[in-house]
Amino acid sequence: MASSSSSSGIMRYHVFPSFHGPDVRKGFLSHLHNHFASKGITTFNDEKIDRGQTIGPELVQAIRESRVSIVLLSKKYASSSWCLDELLEILKCKEAQGQIVMTIFYDVDPSDVKKQRGEFGSAFEKTCQGKTEELKQRWSKALAHVATIAGEHSLNWANEAEMIQKIATDVLNKLNLTPSRDFDGKVGLEAHLAKLNSLLCLESDEVKMIGIWGPAGIGKSTIARALDNQLSSSFQLKCFMGNLKGSLKSRMGVDEHDSKLWLQNQLLSKILNQENMKIRHLGAIKERLHDQRVLIILDDVDDLKELEVLAEELSWFGFGSRIIVTTEDKKILEAHGIKDIYHVDFLSMEEALEILCLSAFKQSSVPDGFEEVANKVANLCGKLPLGLCVVGSSLRGQSKHVWELQLSRIEASLDGGIEDILKVGYDRLLKNDQSLFLHIACVFNHAVVDNVISVLSDSNLDVGNGLNTLADKSLMHISTDDHIVMHHLLQQLGRQIVHEQSDEPGKRQFLTEAEEICDVLTTETGTGSVIGISFDTSNIGEVSVGKGAFEGMRNLRFLTIYSRLFGGEGTLQIPEDLEYLPRLRLLDWIHYPRKSLPLRFQPTRLVKLRMRHSNLEKLWGGIQSLPNLKIIDLMYSRELKEIPNLSKSTNLEDLRLDYCSSLVELPSSIKNLQKLKILNVDYCSMLQVIPSNINLASLERLDMIGCSRLRTFPDISSNIEVLNLRDTDIEDVPPSVAGCLSRLDHLNICSRSLKRLTHVPLFITNLVLKNSVIETIPDCVIGLTRLEWLCVERCTKLESIPGLPPSLSILEADDCVSLKRVCFSFHNPTKRLSFRNCFKLDEEARRGIIQKSIYDYVCLPGKKIPEEFTHKATGRSITIPLAPGTLSASSRFKVCLLIFPNKEGGYEGISCSIRSKEGVKVQSCKLPYHDLSFRSKHLFIVHGDLFPQPNNYYEVDVTMSEITFEFNHKYIGDKIIECGVQIMTEEAEQQEIGQL
Repeated sequence: MASSSSSSGIMRYHVFPSFHGPDVRKGFLSHLHNHFASKGITTFNDEKIDRGQTIGPELVQAIRESRVSIVLLSKKYASSSWCLDELLEILKCKEAQGQIVMTIFYDVDPSDVKKQRGEFGSAFEKTCQGKTEELKQRWSKALAHVATIAGEHSLNWANEAEMIQKIATDVLNKLNLTPSRDFDGKVGLEAHLAKLNSLLCLESDEVKMIGIWGPAGIGKSTIARALDNQLSSSFQLKCFMGNLKGSLKSRMGVDEHDSKLWLQNQLLSKILNQENMKIRHLGAIKERLHDQRVLIILDDVDDLKELEVLAEELSWFGFGSRIIVTTEDKKILEAHGIKDIYHVDFLSMEEALEILCLSAFKQSSVPDGFEEVANKVANLCGKLPLGLCVVGSSLRGQSKHVWELQLSRIEASLDGGIEDILKVGYDRLLKNDQSLFLHIACVFNHAVVDNVISVLSDSNLDVGNGLNTLADKSLMHISTDDHIVMHHLLQQLGRQIVHEQSDEPGKRQFLTEAEEICDVLTTETGTGSVIGISFDTSNIGEVSVGKGAFEGMRNLRFLTIYSRLFGGEGTLQIPEDLEYLPRLRLLDWIHYPRKSLPLRFQPTRLVKLRMRHSNLEKLWGGIQSLPNLKIIDLMYSRELKEIPNLSKSTNLEDLRLDYCSSLVELPSSIKNLQKLKILNVDYCSMLQVIPSNINLASLERLDMIGCSRLRTFPDISSNIEVLNLRDTDIEDVPPSVAGCLSRLDHLNICSRSLKRLTHVPLFITNLVLKNSVIETIPDCVIGLTRLEWLCVERCTKLESIPGLPPSLSILEADDCVSLKRVCFSFHNPTKRLSFRNCFKLDEEARRGIIQKSIYDYVCLPGKKIPEEFTHKATGRSITIPLAPGTLSASSRFKVCLLIFPNKEGGYEGISCSIRSKEGVKVQSCKLPYHDLSFRSKHLFIVHGDLFPQPNNYYEVDVTMSEITFEFNHKYIGDKIIECGVQIMTEEAEQQEIGQL
């Protein structure tokens, strides 16, 4: 196993620490390990290894399987031949595989290490007694080398805890593991993660399964998601299976075996990222994953069978795999043989008060005068985080008297559990806000805010202000991408409130339980009370209903039918002669089974029609009056042959027909859609006819990617800002159209059909001609006065770029294998120039590219660092002597790296660390991202600021006599074979521009 993991390049540890145990193990090192664990940094632990005279194969392998080695140099470090041999192996890995090496000088002077003098030197000489002169010299050179690697000095820090924090931050930055900020401010979370990392024992090759156990609302899912966020970068294959509760309950019409197959399919689809997988036997997980190192999190398990189906045995997964299970029931974990169980206990009083105060007072401590009442509220909320947030938010801004009035209500909820505690927040809402809460809980959780406002615009609910109220009271929040998000316990509370409206499902306001919905539809017992149905068909099998299924639900406004999980095969079959479908505001039906909507359906009130993956061939016949309709989304309806007459859908804003591969034409009636903003017909591969000579006043974006039969340039709006025509059969831009597109900002016309370009809209800023067969950049492009980004990647016949617009900021010409000549007809600095794998560039073109003044980077084939880089060195680091007066606070640098051919560059920035002679950090940054996979040696040239900008708030040292640059890369650090640096004074930059 050891050899196989080593040869496959597995990096099992983030950090390997090399240290002298008696000096640091019980103090500094233990604190450093704990802090690393809390940050998700996996550290090799040698406590179970017997130390002999030489380091054994386990340690050698651990060093080789670590991404970073930290050499912790203390006064007695050199007293151990073991430590010195570790150091030799670490530097060998640094040289051979580009391992990152960091140093910590603990109570020792770096110069004493370098020259082996003082107490450090005495220890070294004693260790060398009886050893060969050759070994002594190897150790001596290693110490001299490692002493020059800039690191932290304990003597420079007054506070050891702050130094440890700084070291952890530096490690995270080098690993590119800076955690998401989604979990910032979560009280107590860091302590949970530290304890769980100890249980997970990530340095072990064993397959481990651990449980996270605790009551509802305690924060198990939050902890699991934070773990997922923290650990996922260490696993190539990972999967978070959320909210598994009830996932294996009997599916109507499906036997238990098929239900288990279905659940296994969910896991494999997610972890292998293959949406349409089909498995045929229950050995599939073991078959696919037995030799893979995986991270699997199974959240909210409530049935032992779920565990048996998804992770029955450790042997199902490869070495080093970790399976994490959260549940409210400890017996499930025990019955499955899980011994490592982490109990998420109730918060301490201090933590409970902090959460309550953050929610109620926007501060972490209790205000004067509220101490007693706040303590009582925290106790009565059961010290549950979600309950504290909701109750605290509901009391925000209230007087102490109001807090005291609420105590009795909260106290009365204790016997009912967390739902009743959360209900305190609901009960304090105004009637309309309560109604909006129920709408979200039953239908609109995870919906886009603007869509919800539109769909509910005919109600008496003030949706905009209502959403703000609910968010202020922690009853939901709005995500960064403008989706409504309600915690599943609050959603459960809302649905429970609706459930209590009547013992008969058909008489409730909303229907959300699949079995009840099936019963109501098959028995036709729905009434006018029902206004919304949210029907998850994942577990129903196939259910057929009669023609009167919706007859009694005259007030139904929202109908959503969907499958929650990958591969859910349940379908609702409706008869062709369905007599009645109510006047809906929202119709969202995934996998709609019939060829058209029911004949008697009247869509006049529809605001949103979403029917993805449907069997529709058409929606309806004739002309329908649709004054409210704003969105039509029929994506992946591959049988769709026609779009109805939309002349009376004058408020339509968004029409999405992506992947409707049987659609041949768009109707002329779209000329009436003067409010249409987005039209997407991507990959409508049969589409040939689109209306022309019309002008849609509001159209901002038109996407026609992959419409391979489309030969006519679209002429439907002069107001388009984004036009995507990639992989169409269009050969040129007609002058009549080009002159009209005065607002067009982005034009993508990359296609092998594009043979020439005689006209281009005048004011575009982004132009993509990738994959075309043009041979030269035409005058119409050179003359563009606002063009900022030009992409001609993989234009394999392109031989010449005779000129470029002076406004150009980015030129991407990668893989233009015939390109010889490039002329820059302007002197303005550009942002980015990329000529990756352009092997035929002539010397004049290469010189012009290299000398161009840039802000980000230049990339082109090359075999040596250009002469103008006066400071050069082999490898990934270079030290430059500085004459007095060389630097100023605004100094910049120019770097050229020579990179060896490689296939795995990836979109990942090269890290650049700049330090002074004394090891003080001057600057640490990521050089701009670029695909660094090359078929030959390449030059990568970058400009940057020597000091962080702006620096007017602190002093910078411009008197340094020496400066060291060190470069690294997550994947190809060992491919950086030479580097050159220029320090660009203001005068030098002006001179460079002048030379052009």
